[in-house]
Amino acid sequence: MEFPTPEVAALYAELVRVAPELVIGLDFDGTLAPIVEDPTQAHIHPDAPELLVELAELVGGIAVITGRPARQALALGDLDEIGTRIADMGKEFVVLGQYGNERWSSRERRVVSPRPPAGLAAFLREVPWLLRRADAVGAYVEQKGLAVALHTRRLDDPATIFARLVPVVQEVAGRHGLTVEPGRLVVEVRAPGMHKGIAVAGLVERLGAGGFLFAGDDLGDIEAFNQVRDLRAAGMPAMVVCSDGGDGPDILNELADLVVDGPDGVLALLRQLRDDIAASRRQGPVFPA
Repeated sequence: MEFPTPEVAALYAELVRVAPELVIGLDFDGTLAPIVEDPTQAHIHPDAPELLVELAELVGGIAVITGRPARQALALGDLDEIGTRIADMGKEFVVLGQYGNERWSSRERRVVSPRPPAGLAAFLREVPWLLRRADAVGAYVEQKGLAVALHTRRLDDPATIFARLVPVVQEVAGRHGLTVEPGRLVVEVRAPGMHKGIAVAGLVERLGAGGFLFAGDDLGDIEAFNQVRDLRAAGMPAMVVCSDGGDGPDILNELADLVVDGPDGVLALLRQLRDDIAASRRQGPVFPA
C-alpha cells in the first residue's frame, strides 16, 4: 500500500513498532460492511472475520465502535463468533454499540446497556408529523431502543429530502432534550452525553493502549477522529483512516491521515498491517516504502 506522505508512512511504522499495545477501532457500516439501501442487510465484508482473528493475535485489542445497536452488529457481523475465537487466544474483542452507550466483550459475553433516554418515546410519537412536515413520508424509521434513525436512501431524490428533514428533526429533538447525529442519508436522534470520541478514550483506558488506529466513514466518526488525533498530540502513536467509497463527507478526508476505498480498502490496510507486524517479529522493524 502506498502512503500519501513520508510522515504518514513513518506514523504507520510506529503503529507496527508498538503492535503489542496497539488497539484497532473500526466503525461497522461503510468500514467493515458496505453501505446498502436496507440497513438490516449490511453484512460484514466476507474477508473480515478471519483477518480480525489473525490481527487479534498480534495486537493489544480490537473493537468495533458503531451507531448500530450492539446486538444488531453482533448478528450482522457474526461478531460473537469472532469474539469467541479471539477470547480463546486470551485476547479481548469489544463491540461498542449506539456510539458507546452499549458494550459487549468477548470476556463478558453480554450486552450492557442503559435505559432509553427520557424524551425518546415522545419524539417517536411526533415522527409521523415531522415526516409529513418535511415532505419525507416514506422515509425508513429504524427504532434502535436507545435511539431512532430516519433513512432517506430508499426515497426518490434522497439527498434533497434529507436536507429538508434534518432541520425539522433538530427542532423536534431539541424540544425533547435529545441530540441529533446526521450521517449518509440518515439522521439519528439519541441521548446527549456519549459519542465515539468518549468511546475511544474508554478503550484506551480499558485495554491499556500504547497506540491506536481508528477507521470510519461518516459524520458520527468525527469525534473519534478528533480523539485519536488528540492522543497523537499527547505522544501516542495513533492514526485515523477514512473509509471513503466515493460519497463520504469531505471533512473526514481532511481529518484523516490516510483515505482508502471503502471496506475493500480498509481490509487491504489491515492485511498489510497484519503482514508487517508478523514480519517485524521475525526479522526486526519493517518500514514501508
